[in-house]
Amino acid sequence: MPYVVTENCIKCKYMDCVEVCPVDCFHEGESMLVIDPLVCIDCGVCVPECPAKAIKPDVDETTAPWGHFNSKYASIWPNISYKTPPNPDAEEWNGVSGKLETAFGTNDPWTA
Repeated sequence: MPYVVTENCIKCKYMDCVEVCPVDCFHEGESMLVIDPLVCIDCGVCVPECPAKAIKPDVDETTAPWGHFNSKYASIWPNISYKTPPNPDAEEWNGVSGKLETAFGTNDPWTA
C-alpha cells in the first residue's frame, strides 16, 4: 500500500518527509509535494515526520482520489531528495480546508 500526500500539504510543504525517505519517492510542485506510488516502498517512515499530517495510506476511501493525483503529478514534477524551507506562511495554511480549489498553484492545474 503506497502512501499518498493529501490536500493539507498544499501551501505548507514542510518537507520533513523528504529527508527521511529511503527511496526518494517525493516530487515537488509549486505548492505541494506528491509521492510516486511506483517508487514508494510502503515503509511509512514519512508519516510521523509530516507536521501537517498530510501523508496517508492509499487504502481508504478518503484518500482514493489522492492516489491518482499523486501518480499524475509524480510523472510531471521533478523529484526532490533534500529538505528545503517550508512555505513562509505554512502555519497559517495548516488545517485549512478546501485548499485544492482555492490555493493549488495556477501552474499546477488538476482535473479529476
